[in-house]
Amino acid sequence: MASLRPPSRRSGSSGRDFFIREGRLIAAREPLLPWGTPHHLLLGLAMGLLLSACGSLEVQDGAPDRHVDASGIADAVPKIEPYSKYGNPSSYQVAGKTYYVLDDHSGYHQRGQASWYGTKFHGRRTSSGEPYDMYAMTAAHKSLPIPSYVEVTNLDNGRKTVLRVNDRGPFIDGRIIDLSYVAAKKLGVYDTGTARVEVRAIDLRKSTTTQPATNQPVATGNTTGDQVYLQVGAFGERANAELMLSRLVRLTGENVLINSQQQIYRVRIGPLRSEQDARQLAAQLSPHGVDNAHVVKE
Repeated sequence: MASLRPPSRRSGSSGRDFFIREGRLIAAREPLLPWGTPHHLLLGLAMGLLLSACGSLEVQDGAPDRHVDASGIADAVPKIEPYSKYGNPSSYQVAGKTYYVLDDHSGYHQRGQASWYGTKFHGRRTSSGEPYDMYAMTAAHKSLPIPSYVEVTNLDNGRKTVLRVNDRGPFIDGRIIDLSYVAAKKLGVYDTGTARVEVRAIDLRKSTTTQPATNQPVATGNTTGDQVYLQVGAFGERANAELMLSRLVRLTGENVLINSQQQIYRVRIGPLRSEQDARQLAAQLSPHGVDNAHVVKE
């Protein structure tokens, strides 16, 4: 009786395995498993390796595939809003560190590093409860009340823009604000990834001074009282506001003014006779690409 022993294993030049058993050469269609290894153990090992590999894959943040020209995207238009019911706990913790939310945004002013976030978070819920839109002029901040409006200045190139804070972050030491993708492009932070910035909160509760203009790029004088205006945009640079003013004068023939407050330049049409007139004027401007106009009463 022949003794039981594992077959002697060899490999051919073609890579196919064969083995010798009891003096006979036997070819194998597929590579042989180690002698005596249970198939279900090998299957389990393979599945474990696969799941481990999948678990190590992490979605990377980045920019969208398509090109976006951020130069034509208007700044966020500051307005008085109630603070979010869900986005403003007195304090919260991230990675074992406690952060405290300010009771008020008035007087906030800080310099530090800005970063940006994009595709990985696009469509996800922000701390305000709104979905994150990387194409909107928004930002994340660790301590400002949500929502708040801020003017952000890139200290490396002098560019400015106005953003609406509706999310929390960034949670990396030294960084004070996380910009949306388009905000980063507009400020010139997208190319560098981070940049030195100055963040200044905009307080709309302070008194304003309006400067009316009639068919002139720049206006002078004061307007007070409960009057109706159509606000078309708000800009961090006066030159951009003046360009919009000149365009509106050509399109409408109406009085156009620049309202300046804390280095934010708001372009308004008016005073108008009624809110209805203002809404009709907004509808007339929409086909010309002026889509964010809203009624203001002062």
